[in-house]
Amino acid sequence: MDTSEAIHPDRVGPIIVQEAWGTLGRALALEHMNGVYVCRGERASLAFVFLGEDLFRMKLFMGKEPDLSTTVAVLPSEGEPLRAEVEESETAWKLSSGNLVLEIEKQSSALSVFDREEKLIARQNNVSWNPRGAIHSVYDMPGDSHFYGLGEKASFLDKKGERYTMWNTDVYAPHMPEIEALYESIPLVIHMHGKSSYGIFLDNPGRTDFDMRSHGIAYSIGCSTGDYDIYFVYGPELKSIVRRYTELTGRIALPPKWALGYHQSRYSYMDQNEVLHLARTFREKEIPCDVIYLDIHYMDEYRVFTFDPVRFPDPEGMMSELRELGIRIVPIVDPGVKKDPKYSVYREGVENGHFSRKLEGDIFFGDVWPGTSAFPDFTDDTASEWWGNLHKYYTDLGIPGIWNDMNEPAVFNNSKTMDLDVMHGNNGNPKTHEELHNLYGMLMSKATYEGLKRNMDGQRPFVLTRAGYSGIQRYAAVWTGDNRSFWEHMALAMPMVLNMGLSGLAFAGPDIGGFAHHTSAELLVRWTQMGVLFPYCRNHSSIGTLRQEPWSFGPEIEGILREYIGLRYRWMPHLYNLFHEAAETGLPPMRPLILEYQDDPNVTNLCDQFLVGSDVLAAPIYRPDTEHRAVYLPEGDWIDYWTGEVLQGGRHILAHAPLSVMPLYVRSGAVIAEGEYKLYADDRTDETLTFRVYGAKAEPGFKASYSLYEDDGSSFDYASGVSSSIEFELRGGENELELSYRYERRGYAANRNLLRFALVCTSFRAAEIEGLNKLEAEEAEHGQEGWFVDEQTGALMLQVQDMSQGAVFKLKGKTANEA
Repeated sequence: MDTSEAIHPDRVGPIIVQEAWGTLGRALALEHMNGVYVCRGERASLAFVFLGEDLFRMKLFMGKEPDLSTTVAVLPSEGEPLRAEVEESETAWKLSSGNLVLEIEKQSSALSVFDREEKLIARQNNVSWNPRGAIHSVYDMPGDSHFYGLGEKASFLDKKGERYTMWNTDVYAPHMPEIEALYESIPLVIHMHGKSSYGIFLDNPGRTDFDMRSHGIAYSIGCSTGDYDIYFVYGPELKSIVRRYTELTGRIALPPKWALGYHQSRYSYMDQNEVLHLARTFREKEIPCDVIYLDIHYMDEYRVFTFDPVRFPDPEGMMSELRELGIRIVPIVDPGVKKDPKYSVYREGVENGHFSRKLEGDIFFGDVWPGTSAFPDFTDDTASEWWGNLHKYYTDLGIPGIWNDMNEPAVFNNSKTMDLDVMHGNNGNPKTHEELHNLYGMLMSKATYEGLKRNMDGQRPFVLTRAGYSGIQRYAAVWTGDNRSFWEHMALAMPMVLNMGLSGLAFAGPDIGGFAHHTSAELLVRWTQMGVLFPYCRNHSSIGTLRQEPWSFGPEIEGILREYIGLRYRWMPHLYNLFHEAAETGLPPMRPLILEYQDDPNVTNLCDQFLVGSDVLAAPIYRPDTEHRAVYLPEGDWIDYWTGEVLQGGRHILAHAPLSVMPLYVRSGAVIAEGEYKLYADDRTDETLTFRVYGAKAEPGFKASYSLYEDDGSSFDYASGVSSSIEFELRGGENELELSYRYERRGYAANRNLLRFALVCTSFRAAEIEGLNKLEAEEAEHGQEGWFVDEQTGALMLQVQDMSQGAVFKLKGKTANEA
């Protein structure tokens, strides 16, 4: 006998109904209330808030008043919103504030953004929505458009012609150009056309889409649920967008110096003996290394906040020996907590209501490494604080860093994540997981960072995360997830990390050598050569694959890898300086050429070479059996780092690069601060500095300058002024140079007596230097003050006492007869 189920509509087939999309309709009125300008449309309204000279917020809302609360991605606003001049005509309203003029057309509610010279910057043609809560907007896309940002996405640097989804997803290994969603979601698109650029940040942690492919003369931004909450950031320079976006969402916390070193990882180093043997081998072979990672096998049956008592019987003893070697441990911590009533973390989480639940009150369970697991509700501050404090287990052992993985969150089910109908407490404003999904990983890393900080006696913690959302840079470094040991994945890493840098993620990098599949000696060399200049530098490989430690392929390969890892450590003062700049300005240490050369049409989609800061250009070899490659040198003169050859820029060159060479160039007139070769980054036994000046010219108009930031590299004391800033300058004259340095601030006392200055790849030949004697090689070696010519490099070296008051030196050149 049939029941009513027999006539269920789904048995008959789908009912075709034309979906109705609503629009704002005509703009009926413009109101101003408490710093908010509201455009009332026929069917909905737009709220505008002017947050800065080049920054405004726009939010679509129904009803009478807008809800202008924000997600945790946006930092609390300081100061009052700017006021706008309002001008009404027969066809439009104009709002002028700062450097921007907004025009709202009355007939269609279309929005145009102009600069003060009435040049069109952007145009939003319409905003529409459907009855199920999806929202869609369309913007003009001129023919000369280029798109950047969007965080961690595959394919080339310029995203024109691509479409991407923001939905944090556990995607194991197939990181191909057509993959639309990976682990991180940064809903910021940067649009450059002509000589102008702007950024649009859609603050919506649900599923959002950016489509630069489907509409020909327009691009679209959409969300499937939640708010259409836009922050418009005007450049016109790309650098200005990065600065302002990171001012809005935060900048990296200055990391501990050891976090900038070389990191060694594997899934997994299986026991205590293997970890200690690995550390001892690094030291015996004199290869620098700061961190060894512990993947999931260190835990007791994958229970977080435990050590396996058989594999790791004495973690305290292990940590003690590693500390003596200058090596730190960073263990993995996933969000999945094993369902086990005898396990204290699980029990506490249940008893105190810290786990994510369904509306009906049932805990959400999902399968991950420990089996059936519960997941903390990081949207609730009480749960986050509980989770953060659990890290005292690690800090008591001397562990200063944590690796957050599987925090999309990844679940071993069909959807790959938490059920969308899970309800998050959200500090009293409950929302579904569908609405907050992309925030989960960021909030986990926030809880981890803050918990470590509370338990580390003023030392800086380090957190590495796989998943995140806008603002994640405040709490964690980001790695690009489970790539493969493919040459194609090495090539993909460059534009991916470059766009992450433009999206506020200044501390990022891929698994060097590739995680899944098997690397080769050649691939490991080429990837390491590239990877040591990425902001985050970790070698990681999967279970069952060939080993990737630097000595895994014999003495020749080991020697090449030692040299390049050593280069990162010798350049550590310069790299740390760039990280300080990122913390202060948001500008990433690793940059696409378009960031520095925005008007050069040759670099709009150049993504197989990159800049370290503004002055070092790296052009990795990313194909097998390749010893030559084309390199584009932008305007100016560039110096081959290896040979000293001076090359004119504004053109392509063919670089020769045998296996031991990665093409590397330094801008003429640049300065790089180098330190001594060290086996770990915060070794303070000798902090002697060498300022290397490239291409100095003894002629009027030449100037090279550099500002070096220093602190102890480990504590938060810098926040209270315990830091130093050295200002260096070299000026040219007629056959002479004037070299000066001074301390703008000296709150940190480095462990050194000498400063060195090296004039590299210069035609200048000194006859005398006022106030300094010429030294013999032996005198120079013994640290005497004076000057000499380095026999190996030909560099003119000045070796002087490091004095708080600084000093000025006149360098007189040789005459034609003397030369």
